[in-house]
Amino acid sequence: MLETLATPSFVTGFSLGASLIMAIGAQNAFVLRQGLRREHVAAVVAVCAVLDVALMTVGVSGLGAVLGDRPRLIQAATLAGVAVLAWYGLQAFRRALAPASLSAQAGGQPVPLRQVVGQALSISLLNPHVYLDTVLLVGSVGAQQPAGQQAAFLLGSGASSVLWFAGLGFGARLLSPLFARPASWRVLDLFVGLTMWWIAFSLAHGLK
Repeated sequence: MLETLATPSFVTGFSLGASLIMAIGAQNAFVLRQGLRREHVAAVVAVCAVLDVALMTVGVSGLGAVLGDRPRLIQAATLAGVAVLAWYGLQAFRRALAPASLSAQAGGQPVPLRQVVGQALSISLLNPHVYLDTVLLVGSVGAQQPAGQQAAFLLGSGASSVLWFAGLGFGARLLSPLFARPASWRVLDLFVGLTMWWIAFSLAHGLK
């Protein structure tokens, strides 16, 4: 297990997953809000994390099966991944120039579990960027990992989602003051941008 965590594929998967999920968005705001309310936090964290891992698995295994031994398709997928990562990195740097904040209100009437789970599913599945990030981008990068290393990559990308949502939901009371400060997001966005550009460079460098 420790050997898997130390592999480059695991590190790449974890870095890519973390850089994609940390951007301010409706899903993160919803998880934070439920954490502040201390209402159905475990269910919300589980729904968001499981969906992320499932979509990443579909992307990695599906694109891996489609690409197979087709070098031109692999190269095309790699170039697409490089372009998307470069664009996302640029967007992160732009956000760093005008950082926002992430906040959520803790008040309001209690909401039934079924309604909260439905909201989590809607926010997660009705956002086109979710599929672009998890299925296409993570899938294209994961499909090119060395033989036998796709599982390590998937474990890394999945672990980043689970840790992020768990930390955001259960640590909301402690994390909300940090996320409310634009300067914190400036630093985070700079880190996200550099991480995405580093992965894009690594992919481009590996093209034959």
